[in-house]
Amino acid sequence: MIPAIAAVVAGMLMFSPLAQAQQDDPYRAWGRVLARFVGERGEVDFRALSRDRGELDAFLDHVARISPRSAPESFPGREAKLAYYINAYNALAMFNVIDSDFPRRLDGWRKIRFFVLKRFPVGGEWMSLYALENDFIRPLGDERAHFALNCMVLSCPRLPRAAFTPEELNRQLDKEARQFFAETRNLQILPALKLARVSGILEFYSEDFLARATTLIAYINQHAPERIPENFAIEFLDYDWTVNDRRRGVEGHESE
Repeated sequence: MIPAIAAVVAGMLMFSPLAQAQQDDPYRAWGRVLARFVGERGEVDFRALSRDRGELDAFLDHVARISPRSAPESFPGREAKLAYYINAYNALAMFNVIDSDFPRRLDGWRKIRFFVLKRFPVGGEWMSLYALENDFIRPLGDERAHFALNCMVLSCPRLPRAAFTPEELNRQLDKEARQFFAETRNLQILPALKLARVSGILEFYSEDFLARATTLIAYINQHAPERIPENFAIEFLDYDWTVNDRRRGVEGHESE
């Protein structure tokens, strides 16, 4: 399906009003996808989206053709690059759930297939979600991106219902970091045990967070609504790889 986005869809959209709108505002179509198909808790109605994919395909066609590497003049600063890559990652992950026939979970072998083996065109280069995150997003040096990237499972940060933009990126990333640590599914402080339980994201990417603070607790305290004493121990919460499907439990899933 992705080659169609890179080629056939490109031909269909080349002279369409949707293509012109995409050129005028590259994140407009993606923003409309988020507003229409993402719920208040970040859950996605993948099946409804699969039946009405025009705007998602328009944005992915843009991603397939244009990137900070293929058109550096269009991305003059770090914020422009990072906003592009975060939006591209989230859109490709969303598409990948549909293209993978609505899996129920992304653990085990499914995780390797979903994040490493499947590749997508980004600015004329074919790459996996793993490569997009580790070779392009993380090197930009803003650890808050981990609170904005969404791989479409329950333990991911909440998927926002608006696109990230270069002009608002710093504010948006601060907001996502604060929201992340305000949710008990990501941070639980247990004073009686002198313990803080925190999302596995802090374990997966600890080196990125420790580049900004001396300890993980010190980093969390930059964004959390309640301060954690520095002498508390850290325990990482189990990561739930269940796909964050709005219709989870309502309809069966074709792929387990």
